[in-house]
Amino acid sequence: MRLDALFGYIVERLPELWLRTGEHLMLTGCSTLAAMSIGIPVGILLSRTTWLRGPVMGVIGILQTIPSLAMLVFLLALLNKIGVLPALIALTLYALLPIARNTLTGLEEVSAEVMEAAEGIGMKEYQQLMMVRIPLAAPVIVAGIRTAAVVGVGIATLSAFIGAGGLGQFINRGLALANTKLILLGAVPAALLALVVDFSIGAFEWGLRPERKRDKKGSAQSFMRPLAFMLPVTLILIGSVAYFTKPGWIFKSETRFETSRRIIRLATKNFTEQLILGEMMAQLIEAKTDFKVQRRFNLGGTMICHGALVNGEIDLYAEYTGTGLTAILKHPVIADPEKALDHVTKVYHERFNLQWLKPFGFNNTYAITVRAADAEKYKWNTISDLQALAQGLRAGFTAEFAERPDGYPGLRQTYNLQFGEVRDFDPSLMYEAIAKGEVDVICAFATDGRIASYHLKPLKDDRQFFPPYHAAPVIREDILKKYPEIGDVLELLGGIIDDATMQQLNFEVDAKKRQTAKVVTEFLHAKEIL
Repeated sequence: MRLDALFGYIVERLPELWLRTGEHLMLTGCSTLAAMSIGIPVGILLSRTTWLRGPVMGVIGILQTIPSLAMLVFLLALLNKIGVLPALIALTLYALLPIARNTLTGLEEVSAEVMEAAEGIGMKEYQQLMMVRIPLAAPVIVAGIRTAAVVGVGIATLSAFIGAGGLGQFINRGLALANTKLILLGAVPAALLALVVDFSIGAFEWGLRPERKRDKKGSAQSFMRPLAFMLPVTLILIGSVAYFTKPGWIFKSETRFETSRRIIRLATKNFTEQLILGEMMAQLIEAKTDFKVQRRFNLGGTMICHGALVNGEIDLYAEYTGTGLTAILKHPVIADPEKALDHVTKVYHERFNLQWLKPFGFNNTYAITVRAADAEKYKWNTISDLQALAQGLRAGFTAEFAERPDGYPGLRQTYNLQFGEVRDFDPSLMYEAIAKGEVDVICAFATDGRIASYHLKPLKDDRQFFPPYHAAPVIREDILKKYPEIGDVLELLGGIIDDATMQQLNFEVDAKKRQTAKVVTEFLHAKEIL
């Protein structure tokens, strides 16, 4: 990629990069401060009550061993809430161990002779703690805070998975679109931010060292000491400005009228087709109404999006009838598309106060897919044809497909298939894996443009296992009643996309690496509804 093109790409993304960096700093900063307010008192308590050390440090250590993504999903389910709160709690829990442990270690390392001298001059216990132990232990405590903050910068990238923002949002989008530039736009600033955080807290730690107090006035060290103390404060101020403000010199594209526009919160799952459908709905709503769409794209999988919709944290997203039927409602497969839509419409209304609108028109069913060369070699045309060689095949499935009843568990039972190895993949990486020969079978999406570009062959579902997956907007009924114009606008999208068109739209974004918004705008103009 040419340097001028790369520079132009970064400049184009600069407004959002500024915002996401601010979000990342706020997530890291707030969680580190929260961990300090808990971890330092815990460390002090453990230094005075030795019998508590084993159990408390054991519990904190166990929290540290839980995979970060698992922790986020667990808190999401526990709090029944997406966004910043579960992310902050998870980051705080991860930061506790180094802070509590370093506080305990620092306090214990204060020599007995020093403490005897403090006691000898008549200091009481709390005076010894506040005036001797903590000041001498401060560099070690700050070193623990430094470790916690730097680790927090890395873990915070996963917070975007549950809608908490930050630089991980670029990484999520890049993975969904197989776009290396987007991945690097999130990963490189996150790495640089970790270095900046490490340096600033390291400088603060340097300024706290006892020998710094003995520096001669007027020396370089004495001049640098207050600057070292100011570095973390400056970083927090920069994060706050980036998070809470949108300076006009950067956000030139925003008009002064946007703040007065009503907001509709629209989410998507984390794969290309969802981003296209989300952008399509967003552009039409903003063009045909006075609403401003808050795009909460790449929110995660089905259960995260559905939970956010039921809890009122988002207002609508695009869902698939087969997914709603089997994954959400746990209902057996209904092969007839109209009956499936009628059933999910009725039950969603009764159970969740959600409304299914008119489907977009295409059926994005799962398609068990192999390389075209393998299909020709082994004469595979149907899913049943895989039975003879299944034990020797490696399957790559999305995490949802691996567990859902309309996924591998049901497929295995219906077709008596037991693959030799099953690996979980992000939807975008799944196609790369089969193209590079790392797996032999995947659960492709029938409308995905990468099927053709990677020379793959979907196998016929000869036992009609998969239900119909007609995509449609699903919206909260209270929003629809309050703002019926939203429903009227979304009805314009009903039936305008067939399977071939959806596959082509996906191809434009995935294979040609075009911007989703531009592809959607061209399509809506071609249909003369924008």
